[in-house]
Amino acid sequence: MKKRFLIIFILLMLMLPDTAEAQCSMCRAVLESEADQSAAKGINDGILYLMVFPYLLIGGIGYFIYRSRKKRKTNPSEN
Repeated sequence: MKKRFLIIFILLMLMLPDTAEAQCSMCRAVLESEADQSAAKGINDGILYLMVFPYLLIGGIGYFIYRSRKKRKTNPSEN
């Protein structure tokens, strides 16, 4: 059950950035006042791109901690 919930959660999080509006209110006000909407889309995409890296780093660190603890549990004689 936990594994199914985790898979659904990860899939939802992967689909979320496509619909997310990542601009702050100040950036939005400045970009909406301009006639060129491609600049607003570029800024929004850039913010979403930069937002991914902290989650990847934390996820990678969490994975290595999980793997080391799991390995330690299966081999208790190596303490």
